[in-house]
Amino acid sequence: MSLFSRHTVLAASLLLAAVPAFADSVQDARLEGAVQTAVSLNKLLNPFRIEVQVEGAQARLSGEVENPVERDLAERVALATRGIERVDNQLQVNPQLAERPLELRAYAQRLEDATLTSVIRARLLWSRVTEKASIEVESREGVVTMRGRVDNVEAKEQAGVIARTTEGVYLVNNLISLDSAAMALARDKPVTAPSGPQPSDAWIIDKVQSSLRFSRNLDGPNIKVASQDGMVRLSGEVVSNEQKSIAVQIAGQILGVRGVDADLLKVASKVEG
Repeated sequence: MSLFSRHTVLAASLLLAAVPAFADSVQDARLEGAVQTAVSLNKLLNPFRIEVQVEGAQARLSGEVENPVERDLAERVALATRGIERVDNQLQVNPQLAERPLELRAYAQRLEDATLTSVIRARLLWSRVTEKASIEVESREGVVTMRGRVDNVEAKEQAGVIARTTEGVYLVNNLISLDSAAMALARDKPVTAPSGPQPSDAWIIDKVQSSLRFSRNLDGPNIKVASQDGMVRLSGEVVSNEQKSIAVQIAGQILGVRGVDADLLKVASKVEG
């Protein structure tokens, strides 16, 4: 065999050997990111600086937490990640961290309140009943307060429904008032079709899907949405007739929706066991 041939064979052998190693490192990085995300999203753990390293099916946790309960929780969160079979828990317990997490938890709560407020405001804008209503939304630890003036009872009630059914809301203070003068004008004005251009089907699908996902009463990802010229079709599976009715109501109040067909949205049958 010539020198060139031997070098070619050697290079090919090294390349083949490197491919599995590269694939393993990519998989390790993916699992590491998944565990790190799960830890960061946990309300009890996100104030702490927890480092994650993954090799194969084992995750190694390092850093400091305030107490043994949080140390154990971090391990269980890591084990709950698909692909992780073992955890080398090197987390140290440091009670002196008590004050720092309180500050970070307060910051995290402010972010959560701001996110919840934005979700409700967005859903109000997507609704054909409340899109033009001047409604202020404030959220504090899951308690939502709404203020403003509207020209019809339906808008006030719909705003309350949107807030109450949003995931993460525990209590709604609906302080929206009815504007008597505006209500009188609205009564004298003839009922017409919604003004403005018809939203695209892509926009309608996106807003219906988002509203279903944000609803605390539904498993939104299991419901598929299609739309043609504003006629929405729901398919998939829900656990009860009540959930099916809620899904239809949520879809029907989105701006631009002209009708909802839920014949293909099935109610899961109970399996006796």
